[in-house]
Amino acid sequence: MVLGGTGKVGRRVVAQLEELGHDARAASRRSNTRFDWNEQSTWADALAGAGAVFIMPNDADDGAQLEAFTGLARKMGVRRLVLLSAREYVDMGLTVGITREEIVQRSGIDWTILRPVWFAQNFSEEPFLSAGVDDGEVLISTGAGRHPFIDAEDIAAVAVAALTEEGHAGRTYELTGPRAITVAEAVEAISTTIGRTIRFVPSSPDDYVDYLVSRGLYDKETALLVAGLTEYIRDGHDAHLSDGVQQALGREPRDFTSYVATTAASGRWTA
Repeated sequence: MVLGGTGKVGRRVVAQLEELGHDARAASRRSNTRFDWNEQSTWADALAGAGAVFIMPNDADDGAQLEAFTGLARKMGVRRLVLLSAREYVDMGLTVGITREEIVQRSGIDWTILRPVWFAQNFSEEPFLSAGVDDGEVLISTGAGRHPFIDAEDIAAVAVAALTEEGHAGRTYELTGPRAITVAEAVEAISTTIGRTIRFVPSSPDDYVDYLVSRGLYDKETALLVAGLTEYIRDGHDAHLSDGVQQALGREPRDFTSYVATTAASGRWTA
């Protein structure tokens, strides 16, 4: 069972599971199997018969929902949990993210934790970057900071391995791409590939918050959180590489240019 099965990572987990012949159940508020973190009455039906669960947590949960969910999963016979976390949660000491990991670790079920960095797909599927690509100007406060963007297909591949194979229980995989690049370099790669001019526009954190709110992309609280992450990148704290993909899959992660080529071929950035 894949929570958030219609989201950026979840739908890729479902697709890869099905390609391998597994019975995959997407569960979300918009899928045939309905699951809502805020409606506990939907949980049991979504879990029924599931041997392994991919968990996309509720961003608003302080841990109480996840604690109750893992308890129910254990009672219903789930044998494996794979939690989507983030490397920044630990690196930046974000209590809520760390608490979620600890809840899964003490659930009494075999667990695997995935800690990806920013998705390459943010440039095509997440408004704080994709809206700028569409407009021809990507305004953001990362400056010259580098980041090792991870392809969501690789995150999904690691999740699938953890859900279906032996040898991943008790493991925490930090997931990055093979190299760290600036947002300006990422934008240039997209622009060159699709043959359309896209500019990188550097911004201060305060101006970036105003931009996100004025464009209606996020509320003020979420915009402040995103701006805080961009400052972390700008200051060079998030540039280091991790080898979780190599550990879990025995291969190198996809490069950002591979993501760009695939996305351009799909027509996503067609003017």
